[in-house]
Amino acid sequence: MPDEPTLTLSRARIDAVLFDLDGVVTRTATVHASAWKRMFDGYLRERQAEEGEDHSPFDADRDYRRYVDGKPRIKGVNHFLIARGIDLPEGDPEDPPDKETLWGLGNRKNQLFREALKERGVELYGCSVALLHRLRDAGYRTAVVTASKNCDLILAEAGIADLFDARVDGVEAERLELAGKPDADTFIEAAERLHCAPERCAVLEDAVAGVRAARRGRFGLVIGVDRDGQSRHLEEQGADVVLDDLCRIRVEGTESTVPPLLTDKTRVSARLADKSPALFLDYDGTLTPIVERPEDAVLSQAMRETLREAARAMTVAVVSGRDLEDVRSLVGLDEMIYAGSHGFEIRGPDLDLELHEGIDALDDLRQAAETLSERLASVDGAQIERKRFAVAVHFRRVAEADTEAVERAVAATAEAHPRLRRTGGKKIFELRPDIDWDKGRAVAWLLSKLGLDGQDVLPIYIGDDETDEDAFQALRGRGGLGILVAEEPTASAAGYRLRDSEDVRALLAHLVESEREGR
Repeated sequence: MPDEPTLTLSRARIDAVLFDLDGVVTRTATVHASAWKRMFDGYLRERQAEEGEDHSPFDADRDYRRYVDGKPRIKGVNHFLIARGIDLPEGDPEDPPDKETLWGLGNRKNQLFREALKERGVELYGCSVALLHRLRDAGYRTAVVTASKNCDLILAEAGIADLFDARVDGVEAERLELAGKPDADTFIEAAERLHCAPERCAVLEDAVAGVRAARRGRFGLVIGVDRDGQSRHLEEQGADVVLDDLCRIRVEGTESTVPPLLTDKTRVSARLADKSPALFLDYDGTLTPIVERPEDAVLSQAMRETLREAARAMTVAVVSGRDLEDVRSLVGLDEMIYAGSHGFEIRGPDLDLELHEGIDALDDLRQAAETLSERLASVDGAQIERKRFAVAVHFRRVAEADTEAVERAVAATAEAHPRLRRTGGKKIFELRPDIDWDKGRAVAWLLSKLGLDGQDVLPIYIGDDETDEDAFQALRGRGGLGILVAEEPTASAAGYRLRDSEDVRALLAHLVESEREGR
């Protein structure tokens, strides 16, 4: 069985969660560091050196963490320059970028940052966005607390502004005259805006200054987010727990029930009366019948045509355990979105995600595949499939007497590779990176990235396997609809059940027709 997540959040202890922005939710820390370096290096080259001054270049790693990370911009400018023996007047917030004051240099850095942001866009941590969705689905209040004065721009560019109930950024801190991190003022202000006592709030921070601020504010749970090997420093400054992977945070969920058979398709189209559909589909067992060999799961021409029509009428994504290129080749429709390896890699128009947190396990997956090939070489019918982010062992064609031997081999291999976790499905064992990322997190990420997580969208997920239950759970709490494909009644987090892939095709055709009539 897979290991339990590192941390579980429960409403028995926590009511709200406060997120730092750069380095926790967004990957803009590198953009910030680059802008700081360009600004400081340019200024130091321009300035006439005086006795006692150090004009060596700004170190985008060491100097960034030591002097500017997590601090108000003007304080960061001052701390770095003082360390270099340079003392400048503070100046005025309206100073132009070429004025030799703390404000002038700060405004120059901000100008460089905004230019870079427009060019490069905002990259998100997929696990963080998925966590935000899970928290909100479970009824937690959320806030973003950051020293950045570009918070509004970053959230808008990333399309995640609606995931926060409150925000306290550098602009608000200045307006309210709040002390920046490592003082606790901004965190306390955010807690007040969420009507939550600090002891009932959790804080996620990647900067030492932020962890110190949360500890000073006596917050109920301080989670250090280690993005660059700062685990020990975060612990020393008061983090209750330090994680390098927010997918390992579990949010208590809901129980499964037995969904009724969907005999009236208008029950689904009726829910679309004032909404647009966003359709997510598993491949094996959903778009095609289950077959003995995975390579024989070929899409019928009728299903392909129905999918083509659906993609013209609504957003359609295939979310599969297969490798991305494999499932994209099998479907063969460029107008659709593809999520492979249970969402570890996603491609589509203007979409490109490969989950960074899983790359560290690639060597373990290679070794596990080699080990399993050796251990199962004598088991007739066992088929080992090496995927980019998984190793699958198919045993549909294995004699019942040999099934236990296959399971023992997989369990032993998993135990030898602690970066991997064992999962399963219909006649399949699988080893994946030990990260709490799954189809549900992938669907949440897609909805957010595509701007489809509003009240005017009905997300629908159709799947047949236990790996699809994560997606059913993810949609259940956000007003979406899960549909299980199964011949017999079975417990599931889905809302309805279809018998087979032909029923799936009929439902898709009905949805396409409903969309056409509604235009």
